[in-house]
Amino acid sequence: MFRHTHQLRVRYSESDRMGTFYNSRLLEWMEVGRSELLRAAGKPYAQWEAEGVMAPIVESGLKFRGRAGYDDLLNLDTQMEREGRARLKFTTVVTRADCGKPVAEGFTIHALTTPAGKPIRIPDWFEDLLNGESNEQ
Repeated sequence: MFRHTHQLRVRYSESDRMGTFYNSRLLEWMEVGRSELLRAAGKPYAQWEAEGVMAPIVESGLKFRGRAGYDDLLNLDTQMEREGRARLKFTTVVTRADCGKPVAEGFTIHALTTPAGKPIRIPDWFEDLLNGESNEQ
């Protein structure tokens, strides 16, 4: 399992009239967490696609735990792990950076496929990512 924390500030456009973030933003923030985790692991998602590995979302789940409003700084703590032979699971916990209070959590499960959509097994290089071994060049 590989884990990474990324900070994100709630933008004005992400808040609603109730003074908290708009619920659909959580999936977008989780994408930021996944992208930054893969970059920190040394294999950004753009490189996956360049090598012919796609990772469409096939399942997700969200839990809303608290509030976060405009200009709040958040920690996105994301981890990745295997979910069988051809799927990956990314779990993200969102907390307020100033006090650690929970804001939300969620997961996405991704099938690995070719660009044509044919399922493929998890590549060998993925084991290095799970073990936190960087592939940075």
